[in-house]
Amino acid sequence: MASKKEPSRKTPIPRKKEKKPAAATPAERRERSTADEKLLTSPKRDETSFTHTDTWRVFRIISEFVEGYELMADVGRAITVFGSARVTPKDPIYHEALEVCRLLAEAGYAIITGGGPGIMEAGNRGARLGGSTSVGLNVELAFEQSINPYVDLQQEFHYFFVRKTMFLKYAEGFVIFPGGFGTMDELFESLTLIQTDKVRNFPVVLYSSDYWQGLLDWLRGKMLGEGKISKEDLDLIYVADTPKEAVDHILRCVGGQAGRESVEEDARKGTRKVLGARPDSNGM
Repeated sequence: MASKKEPSRKTPIPRKKEKKPAAATPAERRERSTADEKLLTSPKRDETSFTHTDTWRVFRIISEFVEGYELMADVGRAITVFGSARVTPKDPIYHEALEVCRLLAEAGYAIITGGGPGIMEAGNRGARLGGSTSVGLNVELAFEQSINPYVDLQQEFHYFFVRKTMFLKYAEGFVIFPGGFGTMDELFESLTLIQTDKVRNFPVVLYSSDYWQGLLDWLRGKMLGEGKISKEDLDLIYVADTPKEAVDHILRCVGGQAGRESVEEDARKGTRKVLGARPDSNGM
């Protein structure tokens, strides 16, 4: 773990200790529903304004894309880091995430996270220690998630899919630490985009073989075993257990030294081979 003193770019505002709020009632929950929830709620037959509501919501979505593009335009080379918001600074994985991001920052990479606590905070903190740009892309949730104090550039999104676009578009790879459903979402979306030729030369590092081994065993035994993926698809994932190992792999891939492009193309060939052998919708 790094011992150098953390630069402070912003003077933190002292926060008063507040009592944990009581759980919201269903009525209160409906009153403070998020923009994403409103977007994804099926229309009711008696809601005659539905078409107009969704039509005008498009402009808000466009504005979020514009704001995100403007924010990220000058960030430069970056790596996006994912992981659990429930991790505390007492957890060893927090400090390993911090060290990974410090090393990446020292190598010239900005660090992009979701801007919240846990692994996200560790990533932004590591960026600060490494002297690089620390980016936090927060999202509106039904419960408050404040931006951590180590973020330099920030934006709060109303729509998950706009935020997810920024995570991927402005990064040269993902480092994925132990996490929950949201972390899994980002993992499998990135693998799908690589497999389907939407992004290229994009390393995906899973950190901590101990945490991910059960999932990897299931992918090999069940998903591969039943022919739902090709064996080459599993080569898209790199597992690291030390900060140096994770960072070295990222740098080799983006430097064209790890054969990443051929690994990705092999996975795409496997997909095309299987899908190309299937009859089309006319049974031909």
